[in-house]
Amino acid sequence: MILIAKKNKDWVDIVKSFGCSKVIAEDIVQEMYIKIQLKIEKGLDIMYNDDINHYYIYKTLRTLFFDLKRKGKNISIYSIDDELNDFKQLTQNNTDVDFDDAWFKVQTELSKMYWYDRKVFEIINEGESIAEFSRNSGINYYSLYNTYNKVKKKLKKLI
Repeated sequence: MILIAKKNKDWVDIVKSFGCSKVIAEDIVQEMYIKIQLKIEKGLDIMYNDDINHYYIYKTLRTLFFDLKRKGKNISIYSIDDELNDFKQLTQNNTDVDFDDAWFKVQTELSKMYWYDRKVFEIINEGESIAEFSRNSGINYYSLYNTYNKVKKKLKKLI
């Protein structure tokens, strides 16, 4: 199994040649390791003239790729690197925010708003759902929804 793992980059390149991203290729190669290990434990001899049987590995990788393609029509792929970069930017941006100042701006803006808008925002923001608020007050659901979103957008612009 160690001989197979030494050629990990080659296996990833083979799967990438099938037309998938590096992330998916690495996942397929990991699946191949598991599948091969299980077959070795059952008695499969993966060696061919003191070397790895590359054809068997290729066929296993290709089969796993087509299985994933057949099953994965609705699978979305997210790159971890992109997520980490977004998180780093978010944390860098948040360090520049003075939360006390932002809270003061929000409270000031809320106090300047029309009483109805402010009250709708406060009630929904405290945890009551829009549907429940609509049933209890008799006010149209969409009216409450639009009012809440309007206030929320105004407050987000401040921050």
